[in-house]
Amino acid sequence: MQVLEFEKPVAEMEAKIEELRHLSDDGQVNIVDEVVHLQAKVEKQLRGLYGRLTPAQKVQVARHPDRPHCLDYVGAMVTDFTSLAGDRAFAEDQAIIGGLGRIAGQACVVIGQERGHDTESRIRHNFGMAKPEGYRKAQRLMHLAERFKLPIVTFVDTAGAFPGVEAEARGQAEAIARSIEVCLSVEVPLITVVIGEGGSGGAIAIAAGDHVMMMEHSIYSVISPEGCASILWRSRDQAGEAAAALRLTAQDLLQLGVIDQIIPEPLGGAHRQPQAVFDAVSKALAHELGVLMGLDGKVLLERRHAKFLAMGKKGLG
Repeated sequence: MQVLEFEKPVAEMEAKIEELRHLSDDGQVNIVDEVVHLQAKVEKQLRGLYGRLTPAQKVQVARHPDRPHCLDYVGAMVTDFTSLAGDRAFAEDQAIIGGLGRIAGQACVVIGQERGHDTESRIRHNFGMAKPEGYRKAQRLMHLAERFKLPIVTFVDTAGAFPGVEAEARGQAEAIARSIEVCLSVEVPLITVVIGEGGSGGAIAIAAGDHVMMMEHSIYSVISPEGCASILWRSRDQAGEAAAALRLTAQDLLQLGVIDQIIPEPLGGAHRQPQAVFDAVSKALAHELGVLMGLDGKVLLERRHAKFLAMGKKGLG
């Protein structure tokens, strides 16, 4: 597991625990008490570190390479999943995955951004940065959900939409805008979970939902801290200051009314206990699906519009 800079003191103790366990395996040394003592110290230190994370440190945790990604959630939580590919206009974009499945027994359409875990999969999924065809695939799947009266669940985890020339040439801005429009117009429940990094229009393109959840240590922002620092200070060195100014943490965004719920993570982040995370997200989704499936489509639409319009009015005030 990759160790973040601020976690190094904890990593040293965890390495010591592993070393002691190997010594104990030979049957000649009994160091159980010492291991228990060190584990208690690790837990205490993790609790202290993760209880006072700075926005810049939250960014590091949200981007942790071992953090569960979209396909991990799908594999652990979605039964009978059938992947659907292509935008029916240009190509298949594996930065966005989608399909039909069941969450807690409820049939639904699942859409999410996949970053990949190793070099090969990251290249295949373009690091979760979708091109226009990815967003048009998302639109197609949202319309499919509406046609069959199925709720939509989206998993957000992207640094942003792909910024390449070919994406711009194929209408990246229009594709994102149209995707947001479809999110706001479908007459079925749309629930979003920000599982890692929610970056710019690339994230909100599939996140303008009835109920938006964020993992405790995820981030959601109009621009990356590095991008913001490059614009305002003309240097990425101020990324930490930018992260604080952007109010991009789940705690800030809940206070601002941009999101509706924070899902707690295990001590030390989602990458340390993925199964506990999957269980928590599944439970939260099951609850919200139960609530929203009982509402008429027109009512959902009115509530969704009112929710996002209220954010704009609050910002203007």
